Amino acid sequence: MAFDGSWKVDHSDNYEKFMEKMGINVVKRKVAAHDNLKLTIKQEGNKFTVNESSTFRTIDIVFELGVNFTYTLADGTELSGTWNLEGNKLIGKFTRVDNGKELIAVREVSGNELIQTYTYEGVEAKRFFKKE
Repeated sequence: MAFDGSWKVDHSDNYEKFMEKMGINVVKRKVAAHDNLKLTIKQEGNKFTVNESSTFRTIDIVFELGVNFTYTLADGTELSGTWNLEGNKLIGKFTRVDNGKELIAVREVSGNELIQTYTYEGVEAKRFFKKE
């Protein structure tokens, strides 16, 4: 339940390098760096509903812990994988549909921040969200 609430992106570390490694073109990377991403998360037992709102789109994502699902990133990259709760961390292990490479996403709450860490092919990036 610690994840519940509305979270607005505050700043990012190494996000540009991460997007470059993902193969996102320079124009989309520049726009994505200022996407004004807002996440509204609601947890009900093992079910999570995430409303993702940004400059690019607004979508609702519903998933259950440990249950495989597909998700399309804002740039069109398709992923398949699961989210699991490990201690106080929500850990997503995804495989890119186009090339079979792994993308790891970790969400954790620290104080009044939600920290989302992405790892892809050895490149790590973090996005820091403030609770609204």
